[in-house]
Amino acid sequence: MRNLGASLLPTFWANEMLKALFLDMDDTLCDTQGANREATQTLAAAIERNFGDQIAGVELAGIYVDGIYRRWTESQRVRYEAILANHSEEYYRICLMQDVLLTGGVDDVTSDTALALVQQFDQDRLDNFNFYPGIKAFLLEARNYFKLVVITNGPEHSQLPKLETVKMKDLVDFVLVGGQEPEQKPAASIFYKALRLVKCEAHEVVHVGDSLAADIQGAHNSGITSIWIQHQQPLDAELGLNPHHTVLHPSEIPDKIRALHPF
Repeated sequence: MRNLGASLLPTFWANEMLKALFLDMDDTLCDTQGANREATQTLAAAIERNFGDQIAGVELAGIYVDGIYRRWTESQRVRYEAILANHSEEYYRICLMQDVLLTGGVDDVTSDTALALVQQFDQDRLDNFNFYPGIKAFLLEARNYFKLVVITNGPEHSQLPKLETVKMKDLVDFVLVGGQEPEQKPAASIFYKALRLVKCEAHEVVHVGDSLAADIQGAHNSGITSIWIQHQQPLDAELGLNPHHTVLHPSEIPDKIRALHPF
């Protein structure tokens, strides 16, 4: 492995070697938003086909996607947190779909009909879920030099099928799913677990992710160097976070890692 002169290294890496990469999955390694767009369009068409073309299928499908990402109004939060406290993720999504359709004026949707729409969305999303170009090849190469850990937030119901679709466990050393852990990003505990798994100190690792609130805040909470995938997002002044490094798009991840630590 080539060595980079200490004078060119960031100060927090002076005289240190990068030993591990921690990586977010959604919209960092994999084009989740692209898969969501395809599945949302198909769901919108299914809603209009099943309940009449006068119904606002695109709008309702968008509300459903907001719901699976927990982008709730306060009244929704009260309702859905109570459901999730006592039922499965699948049951929550059935209720969410029924509520979404009720918003569109459809008030007689059975749980079986709602479940069919939920399952169609999930399958359509998986069918379109994949790595950004060049990322799989990068992981295969980088694994020869670094320990690789994927740290992804979200419930098992969503994350495990996506991980299996791209065969993530064949490409990295460890995978941590927030929904299987006591705390999700930005909690330091999930990053500390990853550090234990790779037997590294925080200064020997970088974490790459697209979410300021989850990835960058979590890395900083843990003393880990951060690389932010900007995706045209503005910095959030309220968070007061300044990522150590920024790239505009996931396609720039390989070059950024090589710039920091050539291999």
